[in-house]
Amino acid sequence: MEQPADGPIQSIAEPGVKASGPLLYSMRKEVAELLGRHQTGFPGAQPVSFARQHLDELQKQDYYVCEKSDGIRYLLYSTSDEEACEAHYLIDRKNDYWFITNRNLHFPLENNTQAFHRDTLVDGELVWDSLPNGKTEPRFLVFDCLVMDGNKLMDRTLDKRLAYFKERLYTPYKKLFKEYPDELRFQPFFVEMKPFQLAYGIEMMFKQVLPSLKHGNDGLIFTCRNTAYKHGTDPHILKWKPPEENTIDFRLKLTFPLVEPDEWERKEGITEPFIDYDSVPKSELLIFLGESGDRYELFDELYLTEEEWEILKGLNDPLNDRIIECNQDDQGRWRLLRFRDDKHEANHKSTVVSVLESINDRVSEKDLYRAAGPIRDSWKARQARSTQVRDR
Repeated sequence: MEQPADGPIQSIAEPGVKASGPLLYSMRKEVAELLGRHQTGFPGAQPVSFARQHLDELQKQDYYVCEKSDGIRYLLYSTSDEEACEAHYLIDRKNDYWFITNRNLHFPLENNTQAFHRDTLVDGELVWDSLPNGKTEPRFLVFDCLVMDGNKLMDRTLDKRLAYFKERLYTPYKKLFKEYPDELRFQPFFVEMKPFQLAYGIEMMFKQVLPSLKHGNDGLIFTCRNTAYKHGTDPHILKWKPPEENTIDFRLKLTFPLVEPDEWERKEGITEPFIDYDSVPKSELLIFLGESGDRYELFDELYLTEEEWEILKGLNDPLNDRIIECNQDDQGRWRLLRFRDDKHEANHKSTVVSVLESINDRVSEKDLYRAAGPIRDSWKARQARSTQVRDR
């Protein structure tokens, strides 16, 4: 999608110009080197699904909680181009790099509004916020910071990483628009820090934070305050969804029946068996095993009604081999929720196992409410102990 050179992006799924070929290769290598990694894959941390055992985990360690936005996950990479000008890329979960063509995005340094951050990588979600006038505006919600001006922060605790980001990048950025409010309308998107609550602030999340959101919500994320940033699956980032919203992303494999022509079709001259594209096909759900060997494993079948199949046919889009998000209905059948064209691959088998644990070991909103008191008591007890240690 063509993005305007001046003003908000038009698509959060295609927020800029996608890098390809040698440029993509060099960008991936550049970011890997910035992080001190040998792998050039997507470096973002990935949560695990919330299961009943995690209620105990929230009592054992300090966790923050924030809302899980219904947007698209990106890492925002701030760098400089060949002319030493400020440049920004959004890196999606497919590890594609989207160059932000709008040059008005500017993150000034603390003491110099003209200078800008290089070698900086922050983690967040790009969402559409709904405005009172019925319009929408794109917003990038930051929830972590990996590197700031070449300074690696991954080994620091979450509260330190966020404080560093706020002081060095976010506060000067907000100050800039207080001084130059007219510049706001030229921005490709707005940057905000995602607000965190202490893990026991469950009531505030459900009664105040979630109802007042300007964008869609997809559950809650609990992140351990004391652990380092971990590339790949992080057992200390817990993704909670209402039980009915626990979903799995599958690769859809359609097999259409071979049928014998009926009497009317024979009269029309059709004498050989033919593939029946009109009837509901066999719809297999595949999960990802990894790049080597057999890449996929059959997990189950998708339950499709004839009415649903008619709707899908009416889309006139390719359906076979697409990534689809599914949930279980009350009869345990897998149902199609939506296509996930923003994802390159089905969920890995390990993720599927984790989600199934969440489905079989459901933690409801009421369970979280009940756990809030013990979580708070444990947090306060740890605080009191650390204060005693410091005072000795």
